[in-house]
Amino acid sequence: MEQAFDELRSKLFSRGASLVGFADLADIPEQDRKGFTHGISIGVAIDPDIIRGIENGPTLEYYDEYTRLNKMLDNLADFAAGFLAGKGYEAHPQSTTIVAHDRDTLSTPLPHKTVATRAGLGWIGKCALLVTEQFGSAIRITSVLTNASLPAGAPVNESRCGNCTLCRDACPGNAVRGSNWSVDKNRDDLYDVHRCQETAIRLMSRLGVSYTLCGKCIYICPWTQRYLKAHGSGG
Repeated sequence: MEQAFDELRSKLFSRGASLVGFADLADIPEQDRKGFTHGISIGVAIDPDIIRGIENGPTLEYYDEYTRLNKMLDNLADFAAGFLAGKGYEAHPQSTTIVAHDRDTLSTPLPHKTVATRAGLGWIGKCALLVTEQFGSAIRITSVLTNASLPAGAPVNESRCGNCTLCRDACPGNAVRGSNWSVDKNRDDLYDVHRCQETAIRLMSRLGVSYTLCGKCIYICPWTQRYLKAHGSGG
């Protein structure tokens, strides 16, 4: 079946994915992974020119790109689940129409970024976002749960942010605590999710849009800046 999984990866890339990784989820509580043993992490990079535009705060162009990528990721997750079902496996796409969010904690049982770290695609930054070598935090992600024995990548268990505090210092809501992530840390050890949400809602309201979006920590990340430098304006 290795050939079939290579085919799936190839088809996801041909449909616009920027990163694809397979994860062994055995170390995740069974109820959080809905009894599935493996996961697929799918990422799509955010347009570098859009990211350059949010240096001083979110823009309508960023909002449009964000919502466009969310729809694209839902389609990719649905495609991956359908592909696996066609091979006789069970699969559960964690799309925006399916995954339930706890309104009090603003959390989900199994975040996309957890599947991404288990697949070896990156680590969690001090701002609690996935950071990748290729795109920094300028990437949107989704995930699919399955009982297919996928060839899993090596999981990432530690942060690579080191002493950098740029996202903490730049956060307009003072939500980032400045702690380095490790696999045993809770999200709340890294940042105040409610303070982040309140600030993002306020920033978007200035644009006349009712949505939760900021992006300052994405822009300021040195790994994102490497991505921007590698893709010059208009490139």
